[in-house]
Amino acid sequence: MKGIIMNYRGSHHTQRPKHMILHPEGSASKADAEKFVGKKATWTTKSDKKITGIITAPHGAKGAVRVRFDEKGLPGQSLGTQIEIE
Repeated sequence: MKGIIMNYRGSHHTQRPKHMILHPEGSASKADAEKFVGKKATWTTKSDKKITGIITAPHGAKGAVRVRFDEKGLPGQSLGTQIEIE
């Protein structure tokens, strides 16, 4: 399954580079988003490096989810690109 990376998780004063907000395909509500909690999300760079994170929680009421990347965060070039959900 695929999803689209929407933005970094953050507030007015803090941006968390290891946490991202993404929108899985076919997810339109909070109940749909809860089905993805615990699954892996993998983003592939242009040089075929894979950065893997874990979906931790739903985000909002329109089906978005939060992803935590442990080893390193994603670069800004990843915003708006596709991510693979396993």
